[in-house]
Amino acid sequence: MIGPGMPTDSDKPGGLGLWRRLESKKVYATRVFDVLRQRSQSPRTGREHDFFVLETGDWVNVVPLTAAGEVVLIRQYRHGIADFTLEVPGGMVDETDPSPLAAARREMIEETGYDSEDVVSLGAIHPNPALQGNRCHSFVARNVSLREKPRFDTTEETEVVLVPLAEIPDLIRAGRISHALVVVAFHWLALHEGARS
Repeated sequence: MIGPGMPTDSDKPGGLGLWRRLESKKVYATRVFDVLRQRSQSPRTGREHDFFVLETGDWVNVVPLTAAGEVVLIRQYRHGIADFTLEVPGGMVDETDPSPLAAARREMIEETGYDSEDVVSLGAIHPNPALQGNRCHSFVARNVSLREKPRFDTTEETEVVLVPLAEIPDLIRAGRISHALVVVAFHWLALHEGARS
C-alpha cells in the first residue's frame, strides 16, 4: 500500500526489488489485531519464505494544548509493561470514524473530556514496518477546554494530567514519557512549530 510520502519503485536503492506476495492467510484473530502468514518470493534469489505480520487498523494520537500552553496528558495502566505510562490521548480509527482527524477528536473527548474545533494534522508514520502495515496519524488540538467528563470503555481508565509544553522534552529525556508513538507526536509538533515560524 503506497500512501503520501511512501517510497515508490523510483525510490528503491540500486538493485533492490519488491518481494512478490504469493499467499496471505489469517492464522490468528484478536479484538485488536490479526496475525497473517504471508508467503513471499525473493526478487533476488527467487526462493519463497514465510513472514508473519500483524494486521490492524490505523491509529491516532492528538496533542491537546490549552490556551495557557499546557498539554493535556493521560496517565494509564499498560499491560505490555505492567506499569503506568504518561501519554497523549489516542487509539484506533474505528470503522464508524469518517476520518483519522475525527477519530483523534473522539479519542481526546472520550479519554480527557477536553475538546477543540481547532484540530490540525501533523503527519503520519508506520509504527513498525517490519511487522505491521498500518499508520499512526498525529494531530495537534489548540485552545482545548474541558467540556465533559471522560468516558471509559470496559478496560480503560485514565487520569488527566496538565503539563506545561515546555516541560515535555525533560519528561521524555527522563523516561517519564516512554511511549514511542507519543514521542513521535511531540516530534511532529516540533517540526510543525518550526515550519510555522
